[in-house]
Amino acid sequence: WAQECSSCAMATLLRPGTLWRRATRSHRHFSAAVRAVPVGTPGTTDYRIFYERGSDRISPWHDIELRAADTGLVNFVCEIPKYTRAKFEVNVKEQSNPIAQDLKKGLLRDYPGPIYWNYGCVPQTWEDPNSIWGDLGLGGDKDPLDVVEVGTAIMATGGLARVRPLGVLAMIDDGELDWKVIAISADDPMAGEIGGLMDLEERVPGVVSGIREWFRWYKTPDGKPVNQFAYKEQCLDEKMAV
Repeated sequence: WAQECSSCAMATLLRPGTLWRRATRSHRHFSAAVRAVPVGTPGTTDYRIFYERGSDRISPWHDIELRAADTGLVNFVCEIPKYTRAKFEVNVKEQSNPIAQDLKKGLLRDYPGPIYWNYGCVPQTWEDPNSIWGDLGLGGDKDPLDVVEVGTAIMATGGLARVRPLGVLAMIDDGELDWKVIAISADDPMAGEIGGLMDLEERVPGVVSGIREWFRWYKTPDGKPVNQFAYKEQCLDEKMAV
């Protein structure tokens, strides 16, 4: 079952059939009120993207709502734009949880090759390592829930969007569950034609397979094994994702 962090009403992962549940905060539309504020020099270890609502600095993880006001949509924080390599992520350990480029042995971390979709996370979610997914016997990876946004636009690092979940892959990375929600921005020109996985495969053939294979192999240049996928590698449908 889902739990909530008492300090931030953050939804944690859950039970089979649901990846998140509604947080207790009100559903404000963030785009008019929240802005991303870059601090520092891009390409350095000090570079950060903070968020502000009015005059207050906020956390993109704790303070942006999970669900958008629109029925069936969730909010999405873009960490890594499509066609880029720099591995940016919401820093869950720093105050205000700014977006920062990940480090490996003190150096800025890049993917071996570009990612072909906008990649980020859903606010107010957390893949709880102590919440065991029943039929798999695995816990979460201690990060916010990942989203692969498959729209046509290239978003910016720190960009915000309302997205429609279309399906979800159950990736297993080093013995932990690392769910990958596949979604499309509600503002994308294709959004009106894509309501689920069947529509996505019809409109963008092979995209789900491409996502699965990218995440299967992306760590192997560092000498790590390929990632696995549960449920016979199937992409579970939108009902599972929401």
